[in-house]
Amino acid sequence: MTKLSILVVEDEDSIRAMLLLVLEQAGFIAHAASDAKEAQAILDQTHIDMILLDWMLPGISGAEWARRLRKESAYQDLPIILLTARGEEEDKVRGFDVGVDDYITKPFSPKELVARIRAVLRRSGKLLGGGQIVLGDMALDAEQHRLSIGERQLEVSPTEFRLMQFFMTHPDKVYTRTQLLDQVWGRSVYIEERTVDVHIRRLRKILSEYGREELLQTVRGFGYRFSLLQ
Repeated sequence: MTKLSILVVEDEDSIRAMLLLVLEQAGFIAHAASDAKEAQAILDQTHIDMILLDWMLPGISGAEWARRLRKESAYQDLPIILLTARGEEEDKVRGFDVGVDDYITKPFSPKELVARIRAVLRRSGKLLGGGQIVLGDMALDAEQHRLSIGERQLEVSPTEFRLMQFFMTHPDKVYTRTQLLDQVWGRSVYIEERTVDVHIRRLRKILSEYGREELLQTVRGFGYRFSLLQ
């Protein structure tokens, strides 16, 4: 069963502990950091599907770190929810200006938090109907670890499943081999770029059995793209 990972960046110990408990009870994998520097280290080594980010952090503020992340191609589409005690409308506008996906003002209920998280994940394509991603006649069920075309289930390895999960949550976008390694394998593991090519070939062979090998497209001189468009 594949669970989505959420990184909590909060400097107050009690709030951070509460958030971790709420997320774990909701079925997510929760990671925690107390400042932007620690959070960046986790992000560099671990696949993260969403960030819950406190506005006021020691050192680099949450808003500033979000602005920096949005300048990196690997994190431009990473969902970010900003947590803050600020309630003024102008501060909310400033929060969205830095590129966050949602804004929750403290205090908030655990039920509201989880609902907002799931809403952002659905909008980003990472979560649909209890962990399902559906594109055309293709469906990926993260909870049951199933990939299917119509009624036919595809037999793929765990790595190939993660690769397809990333592609299906980021359709029609081109990614370099390095970006795919960072997002699917993680930056903490040294793997040669040609490993990506090997897994792409395997996936195409599997998809070809269903006449769908064209879904994984090579963009010459850059990398790969998953697209239902021809």
